[in-house]
Amino acid sequence: MPNDRRAAVLGSPIAHSLSPVLHRAAYDKLGLTGWRYDRFDVDEAALPAFLQGIDRDWAGLSLTMPLKRAIIPLLDELSETAASVEAVNTVLFTAEGRRVGENTDIPGMIAAMRERGVERVERAAVLGAGATASSALAALARIHVGEVTAYVRGQARATEMRQWGERLGVSVRTADWADAAEAMSAPLVFATTPAGSTDALAGAVPERPGALFDVLYDPWPTQLATRWAARGGAVVGGLDLLVHQAVLQVERMTGCAGAPLATMREAGEAALTARQRPSGG
Repeated sequence: MPNDRRAAVLGSPIAHSLSPVLHRAAYDKLGLTGWRYDRFDVDEAALPAFLQGIDRDWAGLSLTMPLKRAIIPLLDELSETAASVEAVNTVLFTAEGRRVGENTDIPGMIAAMRERGVERVERAAVLGAGATASSALAALARIHVGEVTAYVRGQARATEMRQWGERLGVSVRTADWADAAEAMSAPLVFATTPAGSTDALAGAVPERPGALFDVLYDPWPTQLATRWAARGGAVVGGLDLLVHQAVLQVERMTGCAGAPLATMREAGEAALTARQRPSGG
């Protein structure tokens, strides 16, 4: 394969992204010395022009918010997984110049849960709505969850989540965000909301919690994850998800099997530790 290739993560804001750290660590371990992985602050308005500037040196893109759905009309092909949730976090460029949309979030979520011993649950709660929440529903469908309760703000979000459940084959009922403390008793709680939004729920963690999947990784740990772990519950974090989905991205972009998960996780953990270290002397 060509040794001088490019890839990058796009989104807005993007400065916080750990994707460059993970992908570069993988390239080093795999001996891909000519490969580059960068980050670019790109919003929906700037996305078409950015894609027009892509040349044959590019192997792929990672996408974060707000681009996971905005990219779809600009693609030539969608994988079945990406189409199932109308969310793309990976774009692969073929030798013929076609743009193929993929979703590695869903298999990444499943792999991260299995790594922490979460294989199958009778019921689950999802905090939030949107692209990440729909991917969570898809992952839950694949581990054969029973009923899912989605805690959301507003009737429009509630309707959307019920529709996703019907589409993905998951029994979804919805509840108001004001009642989200009730979610803490579920065997599996999937938190897909922005930083700080679940802090008030930490006090509602039961004495013997089930499993928590909190998709955030910066800041980490969240107040909810800290309380959950202190009570002895299993915690799957955002870095777990990020690493597992990045492994799949690296393999599909480079064509190299066996992306180094442990190396990528260590690099991510080191980067997060460095961010949290106080500056100054």
